[in-house]
Amino acid sequence: MTVVSPSALSIDFSRLNEQIEAFNQSEAEYLHFDVMDGHLVPNLTFGPDILKGLKKMTSKVMDVHLMVTDPVHYAEVFVNAGADIITFHIEAIKNDAGLALVDDLHQKQIRAGITLKPKTSVETLIPYLEKVDMVLVMSVEPGFGGQSFMADMLEKVRFLKQYREEHQLSYLIEIDGGINEETGKLAKEAGCDILVAGSYVFNHPQGIKEAVRTLL
Repeated sequence: MTVVSPSALSIDFSRLNEQIEAFNQSEAEYLHFDVMDGHLVPNLTFGPDILKGLKKMTSKVMDVHLMVTDPVHYAEVFVNAGADIITFHIEAIKNDAGLALVDDLHQKQIRAGITLKPKTSVETLIPYLEKVDMVLVMSVEPGFGGQSFMADMLEKVRFLKQYREEHQLSYLIEIDGGINEETGKLAKEAGCDILVAGSYVFNHPQGIKEAVRTLL
């Protein structure tokens, strides 16, 4: 079964109530929340107070993607703000801090995910795959919305799907970047369980509910 996780990065905040109401009425199960610190990626986005505000407006799963250089510190901040899932970047981790972070999140009853930039080898994630609940494949360079889908990233999805089957693991595979009806179908065929879509959902000419339906 496919899960859709619309990205808050593409919400029109001048129409916030209207768009969140349509999102709530849609079949989307998650809300994807990108946190960028201007260091790991060249942009700044949301802080914890925005997450707290959105949490009051929806009962959907808060799917928080930390694009920050200190995920250990900020994971705690966003857990306290209401995150249900925390995904952090392998590029931001030193030594075994990431594995300890996964354990810490699990102790707090928070699902843990690991992700990587397009140029990072998927094999670097192998030490995490027995522990994490989710793996996020970036199909654009993280940092900005509206980029074109990088089809070669589907090879990472296929690797992760095969590895999961061969080792009888249960992590979900999420993909983020350039997802629309066409690329979402390709991603599902490759093995993705969760589709993150920003502008396609919140700027869809037929509305948010219809955009989500087409992805499903």
